[in-house]
Amino acid sequence: MKLTLRVWRQTNASAPGQLVDYQLANVSPDASFLEMIDQLNEQLIHAGDEPVAFDHDCREGICGMCSMTINGIPHGPERATTTCQLHMRHFKNGDTIVIEPWRARPFPVVRDLVVDRSAFDRVIQSGGFISARCGSAPDANEIAISKQVADYAMDAAACIGCGACVAACKNGSAMLFVAAKASHLNALPQGQPEKDRRVLAMVRTMDSEGFGNCTNFGECSAVCPKEISLDHIAHLNRDYLVASVKNYFSKVE
Repeated sequence: MKLTLRVWRQTNASAPGQLVDYQLANVSPDASFLEMIDQLNEQLIHAGDEPVAFDHDCREGICGMCSMTINGIPHGPERATTTCQLHMRHFKNGDTIVIEPWRARPFPVVRDLVVDRSAFDRVIQSGGFISARCGSAPDANEIAISKQVADYAMDAAACIGCGACVAACKNGSAMLFVAAKASHLNALPQGQPEKDRRVLAMVRTMDSEGFGNCTNFGECSAVCPKEISLDHIAHLNRDYLVASVKNYFSKVE
C-alpha cells in the first residue's frame, strides 16, 4: 500500500508542535501499525532526517506502552485492540492516516508521540500495598473466593495502564483507570483491610495530578483495549462515598 502519514512532530514539551506529512510506499497489509512506523523511521534515517519518537515495548498488547491517537481514536479504529496489535490491513491503499500523541494535560508531550504518563505511577503508588502475607504460594482454596468475585477482580486487573481512557475523555478523566486499579484489590479479601484508605488516597492523588471529572459518556470504556467495564467506576464511586463517611467520623487514613 501507499499511504500519506500526517504525524505530530514536537521536539520537547515546551516547543510548539505541528503535523507533518510523509509519503510511505510498499507498506504490507500484514505489517503491524508499529512496524509501519518502523518503516517510516528507516526512510527518514536514510534521508538524513530525525526519526519519529514513539513509545513501545512488548508489542504484544500487554505492557500498555504504545500510545498513539490514530485518526482521532486512541489506539485506532479496531475495538479491544492496542496500537501494536493493529494491522495495516484495516486501512486502504491511498489512505491518509493522522497520528498524534495522547491529548491530556496530565500527559505532557516528551517528544513527538511520546508522552509522560508518570501521573499514573503516582496514582498507583498512593494506593499502597496489601497487608496480607506475601510469602510462599498459599494452598489452593485456602481463602474462599467465589468465582463471580474472582472474575470481577480479574477483569479489573486486565487494565494495562495505557492511558487511552484519559486520551478519549473530553474531560481528561482517569476514573476508569483508577477504578480498575482499585477494584482488583478491593474486591478480594486480601485487599479489603486497606480498602477505605486506598480509595481515598487514589482519588485524592488523581485529582491532584490534574485529571478531570467523569461525566459518564463512556468514551473511556469504548476505546479501552481490555474493555474495562464502566461498572468499575460505579463501584469506585460507592467505595469512595462509604470511605468518606467513615473518614468523617473516624479517620481511616
